[in-house]
Amino acid sequence: MRPRPIHEAGRTSTPLELLFDLVFVVAVGSAVSQLAAGAGAGDLGRSLISFAMVFFAVWWAWMNFTWFASSYDVDDGPYRLMVMLQMAGVLVLAAGLVQAFRDLDWTAGTAGYVVMRVAQIVQWARAGRADPDRRPTTRRYAIGIGLVQIGWLARLALPHTLCWTVASFGLLALAELAVPAYAERAQRTWWHPHHIAERYGLFTLILLGELAAVAVAGVQVELDSTGLTPGLTGVCVASLVLLFALWWLYFISPMAQHLADNRQLAFPWGYGHVSIFLALAVLGAGLELAVEASHVSHLRLSTVAVGYLVCGPVALFAGGLWGLQAWAERSRRGWTAVAGASVILAGAPWLANTRLGVAGAVAAAAAVAVGLTVAVIIRAAAKGRTETDHQDLVDC
Repeated sequence: MRPRPIHEAGRTSTPLELLFDLVFVVAVGSAVSQLAAGAGAGDLGRSLISFAMVFFAVWWAWMNFTWFASSYDVDDGPYRLMVMLQMAGVLVLAAGLVQAFRDLDWTAGTAGYVVMRVAQIVQWARAGRADPDRRPTTRRYAIGIGLVQIGWLARLALPHTLCWTVASFGLLALAELAVPAYAERAQRTWWHPHHIAERYGLFTLILLGELAAVAVAGVQVELDSTGLTPGLTGVCVASLVLLFALWWLYFISPMAQHLADNRQLAFPWGYGHVSIFLALAVLGAGLELAVEASHVSHLRLSTVAVGYLVCGPVALFAGGLWGLQAWAERSRRGWTAVAGASVILAGAPWLANTRLGVAGAVAAAAAVAVGLTVAVIIRAAAKGRTETDHQDLVDC
């Protein structure tokens, strides 16, 4: 298990990595459903806290595997078995979500998470045996991850109250985040920039697909009960436009080249993407609730709150994406557009109190996303013309 070349030609995601992503999205989808159910029952605050905890566990395990695989993926039998063990762990975590959301009982969720992390410890230990130059780094990873897992298991002995749960989770989450920063100080691991960009892009695509799946499932249920209504039609059309705009906005910038030119982007890129992934996941719950709120009245959550569960994630997505690109390009261009969009999105949910209903809030979010996409397209075209003119001048 020696590190793979950072300039390896044709490096793409393997079928095992794609299966890994799909299994992890099952956990995200289950968490989104629990968030929507809890919020719809009027328990929005506690549901958001539980969702944030679950999402951190899934995102962190996925991200650690992704960067490790970019460095040490040998795709042999032992490697595959450890990856499959991680998949089993995330399914155990997903199975325990009902107890976690309802009773703050994280026994099954913690067990699944620890299984994933123990498998990662084995991978790091194996990498250390084959890569003596980076053995201090791999040892720090293995020991650091192991110590934090002891903390997660000890946490199960604490009372299942919101205060103890949030406090202990926050401390251990910070410890998890600190392990890579500590380990990489010994010596940086290798990673392939185009492979990393593709892996993050694929996970973004899967989350976008989850948005469509959640919305369609909700529409099917409502059509069976009440049929098509103007409000439901408006939410469906606006959700589809929003989905396309967010896809376009994310993939318009060639971030793989930025990573290749600036390898110091590893930590900002890896950690910063949590805002984008989290936004898409919460948006799935928001759209599911918007479908319900568009023509039924059994929700115990106000339509304005539903609007914020749609508009808030869109603002988070746009801000997080702009931050990553600003860091990569060392430029603050476009911040006024993002700030203006955030102001509009902050007020758009109140459209749900008008005759437009919740469909108006979703349509406003879609319109803002489309406007940002058009602005980025125009900016990219202008930048392309400038670079072409500069090259023509150099040639002359």
